[in-house]
Amino acid sequence: MLASRPSSWVGLGGSADIVQVFERNQEATLYVGNIDAQVDEDLLWELFSQAGIVRLVNIPKDKVTGAHQGYAFVEFESETDADFALKLMGMVKMYGKPLRLSKAAHDRRTFDVGANLFVGNLDPDLDEKVLFDTFSSFGNVVSAKMLLLLL
Repeated sequence: MLASRPSSWVGLGGSADIVQVFERNQEATLYVGNIDAQVDEDLLWELFSQAGIVRLVNIPKDKVTGAHQGYAFVEFESETDADFALKLMGMVKMYGKPLRLSKAAHDRRTFDVGANLFVGNLDPDLDEKVLFDTFSSFGNVVSAKMLLLLL
């Protein structure tokens, strides 16, 4: 079951757009969390090749620093290989840190992240409707409130 990594392989990297992510076979893809900063695609490829045929390893990277964000996606040739890897690698530690494994997200809704966003230095003439409309272009906005500080 060991597979060697193709020398011409190019990962999705940090610049992967959402369309590329959803072209992956989600049923055959594992989320790998809690990875150490020393871990790279090659190391994950070698580790997970012990469980099945690996098609893709993607470690998203910060666009500014270039450092990875502590998680990865490993896509296998089949869902059976992914399920086997999930069972086999569940207790594996890399650089003293236990890997956290799960099946990758199945639909777009799991990519939605709730957050409170504070934006400072706004123009005093800006109103809540403009603020709401501006940020709505990036996703669902529940509310937009402005706080006026009097000094």
